[in-house]
Amino acid sequence: MEKTCYEMTSKTYYDQDANWDIMKGKTIAIIGYGSQGHAHALNLKDSGANVIVGLYEGSKSKAIAESHGLKVYTVAEAVKQADITMVLIPDEKQADVYKTEIGPNLKPGSALAFAHGFNIHFQQIIPPENVDVFMVAPKGPGHLVRRTFTEGSGVPDVFAVYQDASGQCFDIAVAYARGIGGTRAGILQTTFRDETEEDLFGEQCVLMGGLCQLMKTGFEVLVEAGYPPEMAYFECFHEMKLIVDLCYEGGITKMVNSCSDTAEYGSYVIGPRIITEDTKKEMKKCLEEIQNGKFASEWLQENRAGGRARFKAMRRLAQEHPIEKVGARLRNMMPWLKGQDKLQF
Repeated sequence: MEKTCYEMTSKTYYDQDANWDIMKGKTIAIIGYGSQGHAHALNLKDSGANVIVGLYEGSKSKAIAESHGLKVYTVAEAVKQADITMVLIPDEKQADVYKTEIGPNLKPGSALAFAHGFNIHFQQIIPPENVDVFMVAPKGPGHLVRRTFTEGSGVPDVFAVYQDASGQCFDIAVAYARGIGGTRAGILQTTFRDETEEDLFGEQCVLMGGLCQLMKTGFEVLVEAGYPPEMAYFECFHEMKLIVDLCYEGGITKMVNSCSDTAEYGSYVIGPRIITEDTKKEMKKCLEEIQNGKFASEWLQENRAGGRARFKAMRRLAQEHPIEKVGARLRNMMPWLKGQDKLQF
């Protein structure tokens, strides 16, 4: 029998634990201005930090960042000025950009930061010994990181110190998290390894891979049994938000208390028949492939192959699934959803 601990094991840090003075006189370069990039940059700016943005030549995000009152430079120029360089471009692009523009321009004694541990943990980026390396990873999308900050609250973060060259890396990481609003909600210390492996597992087996496949398969079973696809969509897809929102607000207990006793009883007797011990065994196998680097190797190879043909083919097939076509028709009946598919920075 496996011994498992479900008690809280990480200390939580809040605003009062952050030494904001350590950020005085420091220039923070945000590399990338997408969902997370715009949120980090604007929150830090509003917190009083000196923030600049680094983008590739010709980036469409330059005009957006400048309209937000931020100075924009090439990646190399931004890194040269930075005391803290936060890398917020896609995982699969980070190693190449680091090799050509970030690494050669890092100042000794500066800090290199990430919001996901992938490239450090899988050694796609090997930083020099004379820089701090830390991670601050908000547990929410960028638009939520920004909106909650402007409302006076924040999104919880996890943070980690990988390399403490200055002796102050822990304090810098906590202060950075304060600057983006994380310590308002609370931040938990982790490691690059744990964050990377847990994040990949959650995405693949539960949040995206598992959940989306469950919804599509349920939809297929009802339609193949002769039920109208519109009703199948509502039952297996549309109502998922209602369930997740209730779980988000008060856990599974609040969710089942908000549903009928019939639904609750059915969940107890049928749930274990759908998510079986065999499912759990496969999840453990997926976790092993994350831990031993198999998944990372496959994903990096897909990107090196040129054109990402297999990835694009799988994306195209997913977009052509009947649940997407039925959903598009039904969402047109819901005018309150208009525009929510486009994130406004």
